[in-house]
Amino acid sequence: MIEPSHLKIMIALDEKGTLTQAADSLCLTQSALSHQIRYLEKKLNVKLWQRCGRRLRLTPAGELLLKTAKKVMPALTQTELALMAMGEGVQGVLRIGVECFPCNEWLTQVVAHSLQAQANIDIDIMRQFNFSGIEGLVNHHVDLLVTPDTIEHKLLAYFALFDYEQVLVVSNLHPLAKQTQVSAAQLQHEVLFTFPIEKQRLDIYQQFLWPENVQPKGHKQIESLAIMLQMVEYQRGVCVLPEWLADSSSEQYQVKKVRLGQQGIYKTLYAMIRKQDQHIPYISKFIEIGQASAQTSLVNGESLY
Repeated sequence: MIEPSHLKIMIALDEKGTLTQAADSLCLTQSALSHQIRYLEKKLNVKLWQRCGRRLRLTPAGELLLKTAKKVMPALTQTELALMAMGEGVQGVLRIGVECFPCNEWLTQVVAHSLQAQANIDIDIMRQFNFSGIEGLVNHHVDLLVTPDTIEHKLLAYFALFDYEQVLVVSNLHPLAKQTQVSAAQLQHEVLFTFPIEKQRLDIYQQFLWPENVQPKGHKQIESLAIMLQMVEYQRGVCVLPEWLADSSSEQYQVKKVRLGQQGIYKTLYAMIRKQDQHIPYISKFIEIGQASAQTSLVNGESLY
C-alpha cells in the first residue's frame, strides 16, 4: 500500500533533486532514504528513479506517482490541519490565495470582519506561491482565490465581489495631470511602474497599449505600493491602479488619477472556489462579507478600505 510518507519522499526528491538534499528536508539520513526508496520500488515492482550523475531523474512510473502525490498531499495536509483545529475548538481553516496586489487593505478589512463574525474559523493568507491560482484551488493548496481574472473550469465556481475602474496615476506636476483622459500614444514616452505580474496579465498592456501597438519607454516592476507612489510623485514614471486606491493615495501623495482612454478600463474582482465547497458555511460567509463590505463602501461614497 502506498503511504503518505512515500508521497512525501516523491515530492522531496523532485523538489531537491539529490538524495542528500531530499533526506535533509525529510529529516532522514541518506541511507534511510535510500532504503525507503528501494523498499517502495520493490513493493511496487517498478523503478521510480534513475541516477543521472549526482542527481535523480523520474521514470514514467515515477512521474505518475509524483503527479498523484502533488494532488493528494495538499488535501491530506488540509484535512490534518482542519482536524487539529477542530480539536482546539476551531471549526475550520480558510486558506485564501491572493492574485490582486492592490487589494491588501480591502482584504485586511474583510478578514477582520470575517474573524469577528466567525469566532471559530481561522484564516491563512497566501500572497506568494509557486503555482498558479487555478492550480492552487484544484490541488487544494488554497480554498478561496481573490483574483481579477476568471477562467471556465469544470471544478471551479466564481463570485463577483465588486467592480472597479483602472486609472492612470501621475504626479500633480506631470503634464498629463491637466487632462481628464489619456491616449495609448501618450504613454510611449513614459516609464510604466507595475506590480510584479507578467505583461500578459496586465490590463494596461492587454486592453490599452498593445491594441494600439504602443510600448512604454520603460517598464519597471515594484512590489511595494508606497515606493511605487513615491516614484510617481517625483516624476520618475507613471502607474495604473484601481480608482478607489488612486483616490485614497491622492490624500497622502501628490498624485492625480487620469482615465485610460475615452471609455476607461473596467474590471471585476472575484472570489473563486471549488464547486464542491460552495455550501461550506464559513466559505460562503466570507464571500458574503466581502461583497457586503464593498457595497457598503460604495453606497457611502467611501474608498473600499
